[in-house]
Amino acid sequence: MYEDIVFFISLFFAIFGAILITYGGIRAIIKIIASEIFKRPYDYVNIRIDFTSKILMALEFFIAADLINSVIKPQLNEVIVLAVIVAIRTVVGYSLNQEIKELTNLK
Repeated sequence: MYEDIVFFISLFFAIFGAILITYGGIRAIIKIIASEIFKRPYDYVNIRIDFTSKILMALEFFIAADLINSVIKPQLNEVIVLAVIVAIRTVVGYSLNQEIKELTNLK
């Protein structure tokens, strides 16, 4: 019973992260197409900042889902895999955060 509740909470965080990335991607596509169709000045910097921030937030939800999942399976192998995944996502998150800072300076 407890494991099922924790599993569904973890699944909710993972699905919400995926929805957030999908939403950000669709939003970026719409903005790019609108810029092309309506011949607006290209504002790709703001589009990239917006999309990157959605990806960063989604990564946080994925990390939370993995941490919650580790409560269900606290075996050594699962913890090692979790540590590697969190490390990779942290590096990606840091890189994306640096990109946002650089893009913000370009504005």
